[in-house]
Amino acid sequence: MIAVPPPTREGKSHASALACFCPRCHSHAHGHREGGELAVSQGVLGEVLAELRAESAEVEGLVAGLPHTAWGAPTPAAGWTVAHQIAHLAWTDQRALHAATDPEGFRREAEAQLARPDAGSFIDEGAEDGARLPPDELLRRWRAGREALEAALAGLAPGVRLPWYGTAMSAASMATARIMETWAHGTDVAEALGVVREPTDRLRHVVRIGVRARDFAYAVRGLEPPAEPFRVEVTGPGGQVWAHGPEGAAQSVTGSALDFCLLVTQRVHRDDTGLRAEGPDAERWLGIAQAFAGPPGVGRAPSPSLRPGVPPGRRVLEDEA
Repeated sequence: MIAVPPPTREGKSHASALACFCPRCHSHAHGHREGGELAVSQGVLGEVLAELRAESAEVEGLVAGLPHTAWGAPTPAAGWTVAHQIAHLAWTDQRALHAATDPEGFRREAEAQLARPDAGSFIDEGAEDGARLPPDELLRRWRAGREALEAALAGLAPGVRLPWYGTAMSAASMATARIMETWAHGTDVAEALGVVREPTDRLRHVVRIGVRARDFAYAVRGLEPPAEPFRVEVTGPGGQVWAHGPEGAAQSVTGSALDFCLLVTQRVHRDDTGLRAEGPDAERWLGIAQAFAGPPGVGRAPSPSLRPGVPPGRRVLEDEA
C-alpha cells in the first residue's frame, strides 16, 4: 500500500483528495461489500457522476464572474485563498485523470512524491502553482479537467480499480470522493465570500464516507476503535433520515446531516454543531472524526461567533448572541 501524506496546514484536510477506503475504514459498514467497497452498478456510477457534475457546477457558480481581487480573499484554511481552493480542486481532478488514463504512470509519480522528505508538500505546491494563474485560465482548466475526468471514469470497464495515494478505488468511489472534496472546499470558498450554501441531498455521500471512516479516525491516533458499531441517524435537508449502523446500538449520533458533514471534513469544531451523542464512545468519536486519510487533522478552533447548528457563512452579530 502506498503511504498517505498528511494534511499540511491547520484545518486543511484535503478531504477526499486523500480519501481512505482501507479495510479499517470499512469494518463497521453495513451492506454488501465487494473488494472492500460497496458493489456499484454502472447505472449507479452514472448517477454519482451526475451528482459530481452538479456539485462542481454549484461551486463554480460561487467564483464565476468574481472580480480578480476576490480570488485573493483568505479562506478558513490558513494560507489558502479562494484561488488556492479552486486550484486544489483542479489539481486533484488532474491527478485522478492521470490515475484513470495512465495507472502505471500515476503509480510511479505518486511513489516518487511520497518518497520525498517533505511528503505531502506536493499538494500545497499544486495549489500554489494553480493559484498563480489568471482566474479565467484557472477556471477554464478546472472545468476542462473535471469534464475529462468524468468522461474517463464513465469509460472505465466495470471492476477496474484506480491507483491512488492510499488504497486503490473503483470509479464510483473516486467520483464519490470527488463529491466530498468539492463540497468541502466549496464550503471554504463560500465562507470566504460570505455566502451561505443551501445543503442538498448530495450530502449523503459525505455522510457515508464519514461513517465508514470511523475506525480509521481511532487507528490513526493510536487508539483502539470501539468493538461495537454505532448507530448514526442524521437528517438531510429535505427531512429525510440517513441511517447507518444497527438500530438499538448502545452508542449513537443524531442531528443534522450538514453538521455531521462539516464535522467529519473538519470544517467546524464539535462545539459549533448541534450533533447529539449517546454514550461516551460516540462522544469521543465526534471529537476525533475525520473522513480523510493521513495523520490526524488539526481541525478548526471553536468559533464564539457561531451558534450551534449555524453553518459557516452565517455569522451571528453581537446583538444577536
